[in-house]
Amino acid sequence: MAEKTQPWHGVLVATALPFKEDLSVDYDAFAEHVAWLAENGCDGVAPNGSLGEYQNLTDEERAKVVEVAVQAAPEGFTVMPGVGAYGGLQTQRWAEQAAEAGAQALMLLPPNSYRANEEEVVDHYRRAASAGLPIVAYNNPIDTKVDLTPQLIARLHNEGYIVGVKEFSGDVRRAYEIKELAPTMDLLIGTDDTVLEMGVAGAVGWVAGYPNAFPQTMCELYNLSTSGKTEDLERAKKLYAESHSLLRWDSKTEFVQAIKLSMDIAGRKGGACRPPRGPLSDAIRQRVTADTENVIKLGYK
Repeated sequence: MAEKTQPWHGVLVATALPFKEDLSVDYDAFAEHVAWLAENGCDGVAPNGSLGEYQNLTDEERAKVVEVAVQAAPEGFTVMPGVGAYGGLQTQRWAEQAAEAGAQALMLLPPNSYRANEEEVVDHYRRAASAGLPIVAYNNPIDTKVDLTPQLIARLHNEGYIVGVKEFSGDVRRAYEIKELAPTMDLLIGTDDTVLEMGVAGAVGWVAGYPNAFPQTMCELYNLSTSGKTEDLERAKKLYAESHSLLRWDSKTEFVQAIKLSMDIAGRKGGACRPPRGPLSDAIRQRVTADTENVIKLGYK
């Protein structure tokens, strides 16, 4: 694990969720996966994110995923569940459930059932913050209808509702504007294919997809990219360049299926997704397979 000063720092894996053949949640396999990620150098997990298919879970399943993650996590290993929901009241309830289960932090999308205005977004985060856990905002304007602009992120931080932001816009220029507007707020990498750029820009965390398959090498990439040491950049650039064709699947529409396929190839339990996510097309499956096998040949673990 990397040295960290706050629970939301370091490599927090957005965990994929394993299912049994009947597509019921395989909680035992999930608990084993959480423990395995801890053993292989990661700093925590972020269950119930998009990669964890939270939209397709029942309330009972979603709550149990958090409880299982907390139970499986060794001491010092962070559990930062996603608590996004269509409504503010549901989000507040999920925030309270995570706190009761023993989570250390929360990851929260803005309301996304429609294009909420600024005051509605602020109210959304205010409700979640009432649960008492630190919140990392999750900005994903690609998939949601709300863009957490640098100005809005700074307001949320300055009013005390968020401690950091998982920046998924893909625009690394925002990192600098966010730090100018909210210099005491933490930046977390949101897209696997911007690790190096965001690391150089001062990120202190990475909510990551591909450590599900290759935790040791991905943690090395993160540590090298964020060390601030010039001598580390050459090794970081090498790892980043040779793995970038794989990492960019994290930003594609098929990212859940792609990462689960990479896990299968790497010897982990990825498996199927719940509908509406279906099997990959033959062409995409072949490309993901080739990208995954390439890094395995390079010794990625």
